[in-house]
Amino acid sequence: MATMKDIARIAQVSTSTVSHVINGTRFVSDEMREKIMAVVRELNYQPSALARSFKLKKTQTIGMLVTASNNPFFAEVVAAVEGYCAQNDYNLILTNTNGDSQRLQSSLQMLIQKQVDGLLLMSTETHLAEQLSLEISIPAVVMDWWPTALSADKILEDSELGGYLATKYLLEQGHRKIGIITGNLQKPLALNRLNGYKKALSEAQVPLNPHWIVESHFDFESGIVGMEKLLQQKERPTAVFACSDTIAVGAYQTLWKHQLSVPKDMSIIGYDNIDLAQYLAPPLTTVHQPKIELGKLAVETLLERIKNPEKTNRTLILKPEVISRSSVARLSE
Repeated sequence: MATMKDIARIAQVSTSTVSHVINGTRFVSDEMREKIMAVVRELNYQPSALARSFKLKKTQTIGMLVTASNNPFFAEVVAAVEGYCAQNDYNLILTNTNGDSQRLQSSLQMLIQKQVDGLLLMSTETHLAEQLSLEISIPAVVMDWWPTALSADKILEDSELGGYLATKYLLEQGHRKIGIITGNLQKPLALNRLNGYKKALSEAQVPLNPHWIVESHFDFESGIVGMEKLLQQKERPTAVFACSDTIAVGAYQTLWKHQLSVPKDMSIIGYDNIDLAQYLAPPLTTVHQPKIELGKLAVETLLERIKNPEKTNRTLILKPEVISRSSVARLSE
């Protein structure tokens, strides 16, 4: 395997000059640069990424920690992050803790030990805060939420607005009996979406029925169980706000099992606009989270933080919007 010393010997220059050309760390004349690069190509020289990272004190690597994986929303965000990392010549190390506090702690330690240039942190688990003791001293961006106080840039979704828009859409279609299947209300996102639901009902002067509020989790099974609970009520809602598309998918299945159809017997609006939503039968009306924009903004913000570590932390808010499809019926006056 060729080394810088081999290149320097053949090009008849110093090893330091070869290093400056390859690493771009000092001005070298065009003539000298081309002479050295010709030898580099001839020897098919491949610089050591490890040695380069030690020299430049950068690994061109970003770590991303996600605490849950059973929701396709996260997979789509990760795909966007990977794409924008590649566009900026960065590698991505992804770790998934599945809500396990020990795995979270060890994953953070692993990423820091690997000397990643920065961290993207995406958490959904409130119970992790008590067990998390590792301080994060490298550039970081929080995506949506993190269980402990952290000096970092934050990119948040206006989840209360999203809950408000979803409920308002159902109201605009003539529905007044509107149920909701939430996520775990210990999670800020779930509570915010519920608050948005309550705000829209209050604004429309529609009484709140506590029996139509079902606390659940952001997964498929919870949609199944949540819809079963709503169907057991003496008076059923005509429409349901499922606080994630995964909940909506489970709700669809429960309605199918009861030989009920969407939207004839029950209207449903979801949240997230995962790719699967448009392929359901009927296609799911949902609140769109700008996942590609979230991934792009997270990478760009982190790279800016890596370049300017002393810059004041920022909080950026992404706005949701309703995507109208065929799962909500319009009721006559």
